[in-house]
Amino acid sequence: MINKTLITSSLVTLSIMGQAQEKPNIIFIYADDMGYGDLGCYGSLNSTPNIDKLASDGIRFTDFYSAATVSSPSRAALMTGRYAIRLGINDVFFPTSYTGIPESEITIGEALQNEGYYTGIIGKWHLGHLEKYLPLQNGFNEYFGIPYSNDMASAFFLRGNDVVDFHPKQDSLIYNYTKEALEFIDNHHDKPFFLYLPHNAAHIPLAPSANFKGRSVNGIYGDVVEELDWSVGEVLQKLDDLNIADNTIVVFTSDNGPWITKGPLGGDPSPLFQGKVTPWDGGHRVPSIIRWPQKIKPNQTITDVAAMIDWFPTFIHIAGGILPTDRIIDGENLLSLLLGTGKRATDEFAFVNYGRVEGYRVGDWKILLPEPLRKGNFWVEDVAAHDTLFFNIRNDVGETKNVKKQFPKEYDNVLKMMKNFKSTLSDIPDAQVVLDNSGPNMSRKQQEDIIERAKLDGILSKSK
Repeated sequence: MINKTLITSSLVTLSIMGQAQEKPNIIFIYADDMGYGDLGCYGSLNSTPNIDKLASDGIRFTDFYSAATVSSPSRAALMTGRYAIRLGINDVFFPTSYTGIPESEITIGEALQNEGYYTGIIGKWHLGHLEKYLPLQNGFNEYFGIPYSNDMASAFFLRGNDVVDFHPKQDSLIYNYTKEALEFIDNHHDKPFFLYLPHNAAHIPLAPSANFKGRSVNGIYGDVVEELDWSVGEVLQKLDDLNIADNTIVVFTSDNGPWITKGPLGGDPSPLFQGKVTPWDGGHRVPSIIRWPQKIKPNQTITDVAAMIDWFPTFIHIAGGILPTDRIIDGENLLSLLLGTGKRATDEFAFVNYGRVEGYRVGDWKILLPEPLRKGNFWVEDVAAHDTLFFNIRNDVGETKNVKKQFPKEYDNVLKMMKNFKSTLSDIPDAQVVLDNSGPNMSRKQQEDIIERAKLDGILSKSK
């Protein structure tokens, strides 16, 4: 077993930031299954003024990738800065799962605790529900939330390691998480804190509160997105009220692309192709925004490749820590990119999907490896089986033009870089991921109802 060791030095950040100062607070807000095109600042009709303001006050990324296309692997990669395949987390954990995040892993929470941060998570954990896998045993001082997705059987609220509500109401999840987040900030703003706020929304079943139900032009999904925006606004207002906004980093992003096979109950990947569970950009590329008024200039759009695995080394660096040297850290420190003083160390990203490397991006170029027929459903067309594809993803965000023959040198270079990455996966662990309350039933009924409504409107199934 690898020892959980982390060498740290508080002098590192102080010298890089240019002067001695208080370490910044960090708030990381994680939406669930939100599409690239679901926010106003990314072109949506959804009304998201608070998130849009967050973007205009800081940086909006255009080419930011989640390290996985489903929940648990995405969260494992965020927590450790490592592609989840290195942890054996290739699929989602269920209430019947008896495994979770390996004890040997170092999480963001543990690393920041080591740098004097008070850490808390409010919301969806989804890295194992048995006690040794829960947040309090993995770097967090406080935890309140549901340990997995809200559509899974036996969804319940935990506070710390203890169940406090066996029947959480779906339509009050966003409100409850927001209330808990505001209390956490109130209680711990006198020292550096890390608040991880992973919402269950906008994962199905969708359940906006009464104040938001029916408000959006985009139906019930838009209602939920707009309630998430309200939540972000409440958090930002709390920072202003406590006069701590200037030295608080706030990130908003999503764990993976939208669940487009759920039709109007899923999000919008536009202008990208496909969504959750697929290696196309719509499955991996997500909205991502960061604000840090004291250090980051406003009104920026960054088009460089960046990824969820980058937050681990970035936050540790900002906090004054040094990365562990006894394991591969896939992420890159983004601080120079954020401050406008440099670039990300590489422009590479691996499309790792269900424990397989299915694509690779280097700069403007992306390889997508062969796939069999991807069967659609009522809402989504079939995707035909294909051989290896090669795209200029900068010019062709919809991945429509295979230019493998036109750019053989570029293709060979990306293929070489992908092979180099795959060579680092020779010593990966066995797979860790090898079921009834209202959530599954509510989810199933919403999907059935929306299809019946579409049929009445004359919409035909897109699947042959």
